[in-house]
Amino acid sequence: MRKPIVALIYDFDGTLSPGNMQEFGFIQAVGQTPQEFWTKSDNIAIGQDASNVLAYMKLMFDEARKNGIKLRRSEFKKFGKHIELFEGVKEWFAMVNAYGEYKGVHIEHYINSSGLKEIIEGSPIAKEFKHIFAGSFLYDKNGEAEWPGIAVDYTAKTQFLFKISKGILSARDNKMVNESTAEDKKRIPFSHMIYFGDGDTDVPCMKIVGMFGGHSIAVYNPANEKKIAAARKLKRQGRVRFITPATYTRESRTFQVVTAIIDKIKADYDLQQLAR
Repeated sequence: MRKPIVALIYDFDGTLSPGNMQEFGFIQAVGQTPQEFWTKSDNIAIGQDASNVLAYMKLMFDEARKNGIKLRRSEFKKFGKHIELFEGVKEWFAMVNAYGEYKGVHIEHYINSSGLKEIIEGSPIAKEFKHIFAGSFLYDKNGEAEWPGIAVDYTAKTQFLFKISKGILSARDNKMVNESTAEDKKRIPFSHMIYFGDGDTDVPCMKIVGMFGGHSIAVYNPANEKKIAAARKLKRQGRVRFITPATYTRESRTFQVVTAIIDKIKADYDLQQLAR
């Protein structure tokens, strides 16, 4: 029997990192505080009745130009190097991969974020992911950002779940993802997905994964009462089955929950094979 694939799909900001990725270098480089930057971004979105994601991307572009900063991929990656991560994140991937190997499943990790792909690609954990689905810019002939290329909002995130299920790694594709595929022909069934998120922006993904037999986990910063309350609300509303502190060590509740889910996925898979 071939090994079943289990996909661990993560939001980034607030899930693997305690802050927004723009707060670990970019905002400081344009001479602002996080509060100043996000207030400006919110005002653009509210004033124009626009997407919050496109608003922050526009503000990044404008503030960089105003401060003489060239927004090239290499610069974004430099900002990514300074992203702070929750405890245990750097060791998490190898640990879960080893457990999956022991249980006879193949583990794949994906990012599904409203942040910027270019910044995540510069982070210390970029190499751990099969693919990073996130926002990105278009670049001119000099390699400088000139326009948003992909903007990922709450519901746009859901399309990437279907792409992961079918093994499609192109953000541009809108044909293959909409083709009808039998459940047993999908590369990764939804029942083999574990989705990690931290708030309202993850609700559509959490709901879809749960509806189709997968597993959603709300993580929270244990030092932030608002985040704890948000996670409890998600569980109370039935958006997720599990909530856990955003700690990723071997001794953590997160590892305990994930390994139990992997055990269940493998047991269900083995039963399905025996029933054929």
